[in-house]
Amino acid sequence: MPFSLHQGDALAVLSGLPDGCVDSVITDPPYNSGGRTAKERTTRSAKQKYTSADAKNDLADFTGENMDQRSYAFWLTQIMTEAHRLTKTGGTALLFTDWRQLPTTTDAIQAAGWLWRGVLAWHKPQARPQKGRFTQNCEFIVWASKGAIDGSQNPVYLPGMYSASQPSGAQRRHITQKPVEVMRELVKISPEGGTVLDFCAGSGSTGVAALLEGRDFIGVEKTEHYASIAADRLTETIRETLTQDDVDLTG
Repeated sequence: MPFSLHQGDALAVLSGLPDGCVDSVITDPPYNSGGRTAKERTTRSAKQKYTSADAKNDLADFTGENMDQRSYAFWLTQIMTEAHRLTKTGGTALLFTDWRQLPTTTDAIQAAGWLWRGVLAWHKPQARPQKGRFTQNCEFIVWASKGAIDGSQNPVYLPGMYSASQPSGAQRRHITQKPVEVMRELVKISPEGGTVLDFCAGSGSTGVAALLEGRDFIGVEKTEHYASIAADRLTETIRETLTQDDVDLTG
């Protein structure tokens, strides 16, 4: 199978994987956990923060949304240190974040041993305007590498700005789900046939994108509800992309 999906704690799962088994780490950790005030951090769950009336599916809560920034930085440094071990030399890491956690994320990824390369932007066209303020219609993707990058090994030219709306209605399977069209562009930083790791896999959008773009995928998801959805989506993607040659070979 071109993918493996693990339901459990990310640090525990990653500790059991071998050195140098992935080409890219692409993940969306619960970065909004670091609210500016204690009230922002402790009085609302992820579901209360991010779910609106248009949700057509059961969007389960997930843990990690109530840490302060120091705790988040400590956790992220720990797990990105482990991810650094799992990544091949010259491999890459891409971490989603928002404006509040951007400085903390860049600190943690460097403390974990990665070479910080820059920040990408994800523009959300349908973000709600705010009277008297600038619209917060952009999230960020901190990217880094494990040492030097040899461009000849993966000669792609990728943009630094992506624009797409978050899935809505029946297409929304996770509270903080990312658009597959954006993820399909991001996974191209991994060489063709390479392996992408997402240790906060959620409903599996990174994995779906990786499979559609000819990459293998390793996913870890702590919440059982979302791990089940991810497994279904990944399996369905395999079915949809299976070619006749694959069928003949299997037979």
